[in-house]
Amino acid sequence: MSFADFEQAIEDPALRVIARHWNSVRGDRRLPGWGDIRPSAIAVHLPIIWSYRYDRQSDRFVGRLAGDAIEAVFSHSFRGVPMEDLFPPGALAHYFARHRRVVIEPCFFHGYGSVFDHLERVGAGERIILPLSDSGGEADGILGATHYDPASPAARDSFPAGEVEEWFSLG
Repeated sequence: MSFADFEQAIEDPALRVIARHWNSVRGDRRLPGWGDIRPSAIAVHLPIIWSYRYDRQSDRFVGRLAGDAIEAVFSHSFRGVPMEDLFPPGALAHYFARHRRVVIEPCFFHGYGSVFDHLERVGAGERIILPLSDSGGEADGILGATHYDPASPAARDSFPAGEVEEWFSLG
């Protein structure tokens, strides 16, 4: 598996643009840093982007930012908010483990299906998570993006729950 395999798995054009931008700004390095991301290059897609800083010493994620579409789903800003304050207690362990795997291995995550079940938001979507490293060494953050289409109230009962998860090594 490699970035090419990861990119090929992505169906949503906006998510593919974001992933390609991540790959282009890393150049010949294993991981890009937060400062390498160029908002102007992905400006039209900023509403679906979100990011966390990861502190290895405390084993904790803290929100860096979330675009307007993501903040609307979560009902508040991510900036400076610990992950445990953003997710319901019953969902935190799953999402923490997912995000942690992206930084510890590091690897790429791709998911699709019902992406916001933990917030009782039923709808179809697709999500990517990519590792970041401001130091150029170990990953110390993640860049994510989620495309989400809320289901109509009539369709919610028939919509399958859950998100299919796919993992890709950096290659």
